[in-house]
Amino acid sequence: MNDKENFAFFAEGLLPLGINLAVIEYTLAPAARLGRIVSEVRRSVQWLAEHLGEYDAHPNRLYVAAHSSGGHLTAMTMSEVRGGNAISGIYDLEPIRLNYLNEKLSLDMAEAERNSPVRHLPATAGELVVAYGTHELPEFCRQSIEYARAWTELDFPGRLLPVDRADHFTILDSLARAEGALTRALLAVLGR
Repeated sequence: MNDKENFAFFAEGLLPLGINLAVIEYTLAPAARLGRIVSEVRRSVQWLAEHLGEYDAHPNRLYVAAHSSGGHLTAMTMSEVRGGNAISGIYDLEPIRLNYLNEKLSLDMAEAERNSPVRHLPATAGELVVAYGTHELPEFCRQSIEYARAWTELDFPGRLLPVDRADHFTILDSLARAEGALTRALLAVLGR
C-alpha cells in the first residue's frame, strides 16, 4: 500500500556513507498475485545488476534491504545478490494464507509454499542479516528467528539482528540514520 517515493528518506542516512540507493516499486496485491510480484522484483534486481556500471557502481556489489513485505522479497532475491538485510519480513506464508491478510493476496496452498523463502533456501548465497524489532508482533519475531536459524544452519553467512525497542514501523528509523543499527549492519555486510 505504499509507493517507492515514501522510502526515499533512506537516502539521507545512506548516501553520505557512499552507498548508492535504488528504490524499486512493484505491482501491489490484489492487482498482482504474489508470483508476479516476486518476478517483478527479481527482474528489477537483474536490471540493476546489468546497469550498475552506468552509475559508477560495481555490478558484483548489489545488495538488497527491505522491510515487511520487502523483507520477504529480500529473502526471495538472495540467490541473485551479494548480500542483504531482510527487515521484519514473513518467510513462511502459510500463516498469511490462513488469516484475513489473504483477502488481498488470495494465496492458495501451492502459492504459499512456492513463495515461502524458508521452504526454498538457495543453494548458495551471500550474507544476510535478518532483523526484527523486539516490540514487533510475536509472529514477526518468531518468523525472523526461525528464518535466521534456517539460514545459518546451512552455513550461509548471516545473522539475526533484534533491534531493541523497535516495532514494525519504528525499526525503519535505524536504517534512515547513519548511526542506526540497521545501517551499521548493512555497512558490515558491505565490508565497511
